[in-house]
Amino acid sequence: MEPKVHIIVLNWNGWSDTSLCLSSLQQLNYRNFRVVVVDNGSSDDSVSRIRAQFPAADLIESRKNLGFAGGCNVGILHSLARGADYIWLLNNDTTVHHAALQSLVEVAESDCRIGAVGSAIYSADNPQRLEAWGGGCVNFWLGRSRHILKPVSVKKIQFITGASLLLPRKVMETQGLFDEGFFMYWEDADYCFRMRRAGWRLAVAGQSKVWHKGSASVGYTSALMDTYFNASAARFFEKHARTPVSLWTGVGLRLAKRAILGDWDKVRAVWAGVSGGWVADR
Repeated sequence: MEPKVHIIVLNWNGWSDTSLCLSSLQQLNYRNFRVVVVDNGSSDDSVSRIRAQFPAADLIESRKNLGFAGGCNVGILHSLARGADYIWLLNNDTTVHHAALQSLVEVAESDCRIGAVGSAIYSADNPQRLEAWGGGCVNFWLGRSRHILKPVSVKKIQFITGASLLLPRKVMETQGLFDEGFFMYWEDADYCFRMRRAGWRLAVAGQSKVWHKGSASVGYTSALMDTYFNASAARFFEKHARTPVSLWTGVGLRLAKRAILGDWDKVRAVWAGVSGGWVADR
């Protein structure tokens, strides 16, 4: 019998993207799954639209925006309580190949030491362009992370991106939930670093194809993205770097880049994030 998988999709004022994502999940060739939508305090009509279009999905309403980590934790606790063998975290601004879940589970089941499996993530705007081979790595000298853009040995991958992340129940029972101190960004890297430190392995299912729009919630050009990103980067490097150099090198480079471009709103956003002078939209 196929392991039971719960697919957790977060929604925040993004019912249009979420609907496309859920529609693609209906084409999966894997049958033993359940969709869990966590609405992260939307202020639009997302809840009524999603409920009407996808009545079979579990729709959980949060009273406020809990961020990515907090929203995922709500869905994870819900799913574990209902006997899920695996949790598949999937961004709402994605669509999936019909074999995406089958491929993830096959890789996860191939080795009991695997603690996380990622997909081959492609650009929705350019479907042949690979955006991430499962995940990426962190440069502690430069204080930054980057996605792996071609198939590589899994030994070169330090984290699986939360855009498509399959986690076995046994990992969550031993490693716990996401750190909700990360409102948005870096929570996936933090979880994978914790997991690897405990002896779990990462893996990539190359035949699990996912197409990703990218930063639909705040937008790539948003100053708010800079604030969230740098606040989370500060937390990550404080937890995992041996010295403060990792954090401040990365921050310095990001500040310099935005200052050269004369984008002072983003300069202030970067500094607000890293200095803690920001308030999440909760």
